[in-house]
Amino acid sequence: MNDRPPLLAHEWIAGLEKGLTVIEAFDAHHPRMTATEAGERCGMTRTAARRYLKTLAHLGYVGTDGKQYWLMPRILRLGHAYIESARLPKLVQPSLQRITTGTDEIAYLGVLDGDDTIFLARSGSSRHTSTGYWPGTRVPAQVTAAGMAILSSLPEAEMDTWLQGRHMPAFTSFTFSSPQKLREALVQYRRQGWSVSEQQLDLNYRGVAVPLLDRHNVVHGAISITMPINREETDHALMRVLSVMQEAARGLRPLL
Repeated sequence: MNDRPPLLAHEWIAGLEKGLTVIEAFDAHHPRMTATEAGERCGMTRTAARRYLKTLAHLGYVGTDGKQYWLMPRILRLGHAYIESARLPKLVQPSLQRITTGTDEIAYLGVLDGDDTIFLARSGSSRHTSTGYWPGTRVPAQVTAAGMAILSSLPEAEMDTWLQGRHMPAFTSFTFSSPQKLREALVQYRRQGWSVSEQQLDLNYRGVAVPLLDRHNVVHGAISITMPINREETDHALMRVLSVMQEAARGLRPLL
C-alpha cells in the first residue's frame, strides 16, 4: 500500500529525512541512546547523529543529560496532529460507536503502515476504558485481525510483495509460522470478506475484522473487534458481531 507520489531529486530534503530517522530510532528496546548508538542505528556518524539530537533537544522533542538522549512528550504533537487532521478516523468514529452499541465490545479502526497495523481510533463502553489498544498503538500486521483483513484485500501482487521474505516471529504457539501459512489464511479471508485472529498475539484473545473498501474495491483500512476467547466459541462470537461490523463497513463504502 505505497501510494506516495514520486519525488524529484531537487525536491528532496535529506536533512529532514535524517532527522525523522533519528526520531524513529527510539523504541521500547532503545528508550535512551548516546549519539554513537543513535548513529549506529541510523547509519550515520556519531557527529552527524549528535547534531540532529542537539537540534531536536533545542526544539524540545528530545531530552538529554549531556550523554544520553530520550524522547520528550512534545513528540506526541506530531502524532496528535495526524489524529486531529486526518479524515478517516473522523469518518469512521460514529460507526465504531454503533458497533460497540450493537456488540458491547471495543471497536477499532486500523490501517497498514509498512510492517504494522496502526490503530487510529477506538470506541468502547465504560467497562472497557482500561483495556485494549489506544490510538497510535502499533502491532505487527500479521498477528492482528485488522492487519490480515487489509492484507487480504490488497491486489494479489502487492500482497505477495509484502509477504516475500518476511520474518514471522512467534508470539504464541498459534502464531502463523511462515509467509506461506499466512498467505493461505489471507486467501481464505479474501474469499469470505472478513478475517479472524485467534491467539496469534496474546493467548486467550480473538480478533475479528472487516476491511474498509471503497466503491472501486480499494482498501483503506479495517474495522475490528478484540475479545477474550474463553467467553464463547468462535462460531457464536462471529454470529454475534460479524453482521454488525459488515453493516458498518457497507455504510462507509460510499464515503471512502
